[in-house]
Amino acid sequence: MVDEALKDIPWVSLNWFRASTLSGYDWAHPGFLYLIIIIPLIFLFNAIILTKYSQKLDIALPGEKIKWHPSVLLRFMPPALFAILLLLVIIALARPQKTNEMVEQWTEGIDIMLVIDISESMQIEDFKPNRLEAAKNVALNFVDGRSQDRIGMVIFSGDAYSLSPLTTDYDLLKAYIKDISFDMIENRGTAIGSALAVATNRMRESNSESKVLILLSDGDNTAGNIDPITAAKLAAAYNIKMYTIGVGREGRVPFGKDFFGRPRYVENTLDESTLREIAKIGEGQFYRVSDNQALEQVFAMIDQYEKAEIKETRFQDTIDFYQIYLRWAIVCFLIWFGLKLTFISNVLQD
Repeated sequence: MVDEALKDIPWVSLNWFRASTLSGYDWAHPGFLYLIIIIPLIFLFNAIILTKYSQKLDIALPGEKIKWHPSVLLRFMPPALFAILLLLVIIALARPQKTNEMVEQWTEGIDIMLVIDISESMQIEDFKPNRLEAAKNVALNFVDGRSQDRIGMVIFSGDAYSLSPLTTDYDLLKAYIKDISFDMIENRGTAIGSALAVATNRMRESNSESKVLILLSDGDNTAGNIDPITAAKLAAAYNIKMYTIGVGREGRVPFGKDFFGRPRYVENTLDESTLREIAKIGEGQFYRVSDNQALEQVFAMIDQYEKAEIKETRFQDTIDFYQIYLRWAIVCFLIWFGLKLTFISNVLQD
């Protein structure tokens, strides 16, 4: 709301002329303020005219009879009041006001489901410290970068498990992500189709206009009783857009250590064609990443692609204060006009 302190000040208060009050205004017509420089010019011109053309009466008085008296200052009261009158009128014309602007922002939000592979092969160490920990780190950063979006999570290996429903409780979601471990699901394997089906089931009743699924896996579909392509078509039927990320390098990759503490290597394969087809069905994109930096870049790109439109409404609360200065100007005019009718103006002009 507009400054309540100003609203409570009576108009006769001198607080209206404090520098802090005047400098705090918004001026509807600030151009009028430049007229202030004309005021001293008017009085300078008037003084020159009076000095040059006014009638003077020479009076000879002894020097000891000529004394200064404070009453002489009274002759300056009418012009001083007139100058103040002009200043107040200019301030009123500039229209001082206080405006508070409140901005209300909102988004319709996006529903996002993270589907992360926690199969045994995610322990491979071509990512640091391993594939799963790298995936968890980028997921945490991804959640931190969202606002007003509902995010859920599905984890899978031989079976698929809904770790979190769609939620805006990001602190709870990040706690779930940090707790993800390889032993959360007993059955071994990679059930990509089942994971898509569980994620679709979580999102099918969503009323959001934008639904996004991000699948991250490093292996072939080797478990579950649902074909990945069939599950992808089911998700697409619910207007779920799908991004797929294949993690890991092909060929020999480090996987733990042998009996002597030396790095042990295993052969790694990835069914890239299936992940590509899922992304195609879901009208999303497929990405192949082979290190931590590439994985971070992919999540950053998806984060930019799937931004909800931010809408904004502005409310303005404005109060004018020109009436205050106009009232003061009227008071000054009445006093000035009264003085013009008194001896101050008529006698002390010599």
